Amino acid sequence: MPSPDSTHDDLASAAERETLAPVTSVRAVDALRTAILDGQFIPGERLTQERLADFIGSSRVPVREALKTLSTEGLITLVEHTGAWVTALSREECTEVYRVRERIEPLLLEASMLHLSDEDVHTLDDMRRDIDAEPDLNKVVIKDRAFHFMTYSRGGGTFLRETVQRLWNTTQFYRRRFIEQQSNPGRDMISHEHTLLLDAIRRRDVHSASQLLELHIRRTRLALQVADDIFEA
Repeated sequence: MPSPDSTHDDLASAAERETLAPVTSVRAVDALRTAILDGQFIPGERLTQERLADFIGSSRVPVREALKTLSTEGLITLVEHTGAWVTALSREECTEVYRVRERIEPLLLEASMLHLSDEDVHTLDDMRRDIDAEPDLNKVVIKDRAFHFMTYSRGGGTFLRETVQRLWNTTQFYRRRFIEQQSNPGRDMISHEHTLLLDAIRRRDVHSASQLLELHIRRTRLALQVADDIFEA
């Protein structure tokens, strides 16, 4: 698991790239969000404005605004007069998040799937195959997220979509560590569940797709509840 010291060179290189153009608060949000979701900053790690400004090659002003935005997205925890930390979850909190996901993500899928075009379904099939063929586990996490968000992309209100995104954000680090611990049979199960879900979407079978998604999320929740080392600092 990367530590702040071990990722210093990577962060410095990223900062050098960011200095090529003025950094707005939007670019600061994008850069810091990507760094957190990619695991460059880990749950519980303190993030000073000075360090982050150096990371993205900016003043502290866009960093300050970015931290506020990332806090609303669930990626950062701000403590008044104290500082900012990457949001960390206990096993119990992560379990609770997954229970909520089991309930609301099928609602978002139901709102979206009847509006997915044949081209969308074809794209989803390509994404599914790409996940199966990807050897880099960090990229698997990113591509898995993109696959599910694509299934949600044609429906639902802003509040529901943003709530789902926030829940994914707060659990991404733990989902990555979980996937890293998966054996080949574990990866095969994920692939099988994606295939079944996509088949239901292709048939426009809302009931089956909703049930399959709920079971897909629940299986991960149950596995996380007993997984070793996932929630250790």
